[in-house]
Amino acid sequence: MAVTFHDINSAVGLKKLDDYLLARSYITGYEASKDDLIVHAALSKPPPSEFVNVSRWYNHITALLRISGVSGQGSGVIVEGSAPITEEAVATPPVADTKASAAEDDDDDVDLFGEETEEEKKAAEERAASIKASTKKKESGKSSVLLDVKPWDDETDMKKLEEAVRSVHMEGLHWGASKLVAVGYGIKKLQIMLTIVDDLVSVDTLIEEQLTVEPINEYVQSCDIVAFNKI
Repeated sequence: MAVTFHDINSAVGLKKLDDYLLARSYITGYEASKDDLIVHAALSKPPPSEFVNVSRWYNHITALLRISGVSGQGSGVIVEGSAPITEEAVATPPVADTKASAAEDDDDDVDLFGEETEEEKKAAEERAASIKASTKKKESGKSSVLLDVKPWDDETDMKKLEEAVRSVHMEGLHWGASKLVAVGYGIKKLQIMLTIVDDLVSVDTLIEEQLTVEPINEYVQSCDIVAFNKI
């Protein structure tokens, strides 16, 4: 079923979109897709910084459009109350085509009066690398997340459960403080803090592809996001 948003250029619409993106990295699924491009194109201007989740997502999609493009198809999204969005507005060229175009441009810019020296080539490469690194640094925000990790029953070894959770290592993921909280009937759940780099880690993916699959699901029944805050 397609996701539907209303009047996303209004404060009310932005607030609903911000709430929707609280625990999501993308509009649908676990990778940037055509659905993200549709919502991105529907926004008449960059969202105000007070809408932290929308701003994080908007900056990320903008960076992808500039650097590599978006190829995912998505599962469908409807944006009501905005101007019609054309196919051209959500079309991005494949990375290979972009590189080919760049190569063609290089051929067109042949210097008829002399070849580029090795020093000039090296300087140009260093400038490009510096600009790319600077852009990446500005766009990579961080978020603080509080997870509830629930065991199967009161016989689950909570020490081994926590060890299993902390055994998950990903670039941009850092585990923090934790505590056991009584649920009832002798059962306790693990509450654990983690810090993520938004551009590198999706909490949904972490839960669905790491914390609730073998071998960790021997101890973990389910995980819930209790809090998600931009740092």
